Amino acid sequence: MLSDDIHGQLTMEFLILLGFSLIISIPLIISVADSNELNQAMAASRTGALDGSLSDGLAVYPGDAFKDYEVEHVRLVNPSCVKIIKIDYINQGLSPAYNKTKIQLRIHASAPQVTDKLDRNCLGDRINFYARKKICESFHTENLTNSLFNPAFSNNYVFTTADIRWM
Repeated sequence: MLSDDIHGQLTMEFLILLGFSLIISIPLIISVADSNELNQAMAASRTGALDGSLSDGLAVYPGDAFKDYEVEHVRLVNPSCVKIIKIDYINQGLSPAYNKTKIQLRIHASAPQVTDKLDRNCLGDRINFYARKKICESFHTENLTNSLFNPAFSNNYVFTTADIRWM
């Protein structure tokens, strides 16, 4: 038996180390959970944007949009190549309206065959819609937003989308 152990020295050192470990671990766990939520939302937005670009590329639209496109955006009723280049975001700080951190998604895409600005806006609106929709589906917050999923919500964030940046 060690002489220090007689006076409880080893027990006190162990408790101090355990206390410091807890003090360091709890904030670390909280920050990892927050970054995990943001990563999950970004992955969902990427999947949604890819779904939107696929429907744009194949010219698959809901009936009312297709009828509108046949009249006003004839180029969009034919298949085209729409690619998602990257998705990044801007942290806009705490939103007082929702008491959550506001994140604005910026999606960069390419559609070389579609040169008309109004046609690109239609394509971009659909891509943004699917990105926001997928975030809501991922966090089961469809009931917290409107029919356009704008804004999209997670537990700690509120997401909006900027206009697509065409390359």
